[in-house]
Amino acid sequence: MKGFFKEFKEFISKGNVLDLAVAVVMGSAFSKIVSSLVDDIIMPLFGILVGKNFASLSVDLNGSPLTYGAFIQAIIDFLIIALCIFLFTKAINKFKRKEEKKEEAKKSDETVLLEEIRDLLKKKTK
Repeated sequence: MKGFFKEFKEFISKGNVLDLAVAVVMGSAFSKIVSSLVDDIIMPLFGILVGKNFASLSVDLNGSPLTYGAFIQAIIDFLIIALCIFLFTKAINKFKRKEEKKEEAKKSDETVLLEEIRDLLKKKTK
């Protein structure tokens, strides 16, 4: 049983698991912010265009309300979150590419020495 808990402790303390936990918490908080933006700012503006609360738009089918306004609101939530994630990922990828270019531009000591040896061997054979 001690081996199980030791293995579990090692698993939990790995960086990836902790990063994932932080990402889930941050994603949840971000989702609440976007939902508030959609519910409290964007949808009331759409409501002005429609003439009533957008989320209350519905059709009655045999006594059962089909609330398509709430569904459209959920789609708008999703699209805004997806757009933000896309922009964030794009910015991170751009930053990583800059870092990779810097690393490529900076040659290691071994590379410099090997290039010098190559150049000396070329001169010797001529």
